[in-house]
Amino acid sequence: MHGGRGSRFAGQRAEEQALRYLEDRGLQPVERNYASRRGEIDLVMRDRDTLVFVEVRLRHDNRFGSAAESVTGPKQQRITRAASHFLCSRKQWRNHPCRFDVLAISGRGETPQIDWIRDAFRAEF
Repeated sequence: MHGGRGSRFAGQRAEEQALRYLEDRGLQPVERNYASRRGEIDLVMRDRDTLVFVEVRLRHDNRFGSAAESVTGPKQQRITRAASHFLCSRKQWRNHPCRFDVLAISGRGETPQIDWIRDAFRAEF
């Protein structure tokens, strides 16, 4: 999420919603906002034995495309590079299967539309 303080707050709120949504579905948090010079990962979760790198996207309207569509090829590359860095720096996770999910939140108000796209894209490590 880019922009001023308002968009940063909205992004933090979206990540909180995403975290609760995924925890309610049995995933366990590993790390939030993992950042390296290669990129950032919003949420790292565990789904049984699988390590899940989650990109949280927020869109109030679809004028410029859906939240899920905003995870473009270059964005996927930054996420996968950050995930590779995460695995190198967190050796305990190195041998776990991995997947990349997108959790797209769209709309405004108390009941946003949440679209959880499991295995949204793949990466070779």
